[in-house]
Amino acid sequence: MSDWRRVRLHVVTGKGGTGKTTVAAALALALARDGGRVLLCEVEGRQGLARLFDTGPLPYEETPVAVAPGDGDVLALAIDVEAALMEYLQMYYRLGRAGRALDRFGVIDFATTIAPGVRDVLLTGKVFEAVRRRGADGEPVYDAIVLDAPPTGRITRFLNVNTEVAGLAKVGPIRRQADAIMRLLRSRGTAVHLVTVLEDMPVQETTDAITDLTAVRLPVGGIVVNQVRDSPLDPTTRKSVTEGTLAPRELLPGLAATGLEPHGETVPAALISAAEEHVERLEREEQLTGEVEGLGQPVYRLPHATEGIDLGALYELADALCEQQMA
Repeated sequence: MSDWRRVRLHVVTGKGGTGKTTVAAALALALARDGGRVLLCEVEGRQGLARLFDTGPLPYEETPVAVAPGDGDVLALAIDVEAALMEYLQMYYRLGRAGRALDRFGVIDFATTIAPGVRDVLLTGKVFEAVRRRGADGEPVYDAIVLDAPPTGRITRFLNVNTEVAGLAKVGPIRRQADAIMRLLRSRGTAVHLVTVLEDMPVQETTDAITDLTAVRLPVGGIVVNQVRDSPLDPTTRKSVTEGTLAPRELLPGLAATGLEPHGETVPAALISAAEEHVERLEREEQLTGEVEGLGQPVYRLPHATEGIDLGALYELADALCEQQMA
């Protein structure tokens, strides 16, 4: 069973470069398997999901992008702030054509620039609407929604929309929507998952983000340690490298087996130097693993994709998340 079986809104964040968009896509595939229907959203305008699924630029509408094992469906949506505002104005104020005229005069850019909290309400509001939407049978249209959210450095401010609009809208539709969004984001139906790699800065940002999210009562989910590499060194060789007892001549038979015949010990010595750096990195990664495991959240590990990320690799990562019960 999934560790997050009660969660319908999965928010995925992480420091830039950790692969949060890849993890969000893999999580959506994992949640959709066995007949599930999942909506995968992005809000940063980068069209990262379109590149992952090898499709054209995603429009401001829910578009099928993949079929999960067991005939599940993954749909994707690129949430555009201008389109979201047009939808909002039509929904609450019935502006219609007048709203489009505001866009031509640049009023929308002006409003979302001077009031960035309103921008976040619009972006999260579209996700909020997708979570609440029901079909004709009264059942949710989507079994789960996965949000590829902004990086850890901005995630708390992005999600804490209530505080951001407090000084702008104390009453009215915007304030009511912000309050409703916060009730959803602070509920058991939401989890904010963090993606990291075993490097100092990403792990530190993950730690800081958990502290910040907890301070504003936003529910922290799991931690995905991405791009985990296996070491080619067996324990005996690693011990020899650590102790400095591995002699260059010991590498000659292995080099010969690969068809290399180095003259002298220059190449073996360089390999030993590289092995020493590798072991140092392994030791630091083990320390960082301990720090991540000490944060008190479930930890999931995804392997480094040596051949890059394509749709096949996404399915493999989704399998790994299912095996570890994240989905």
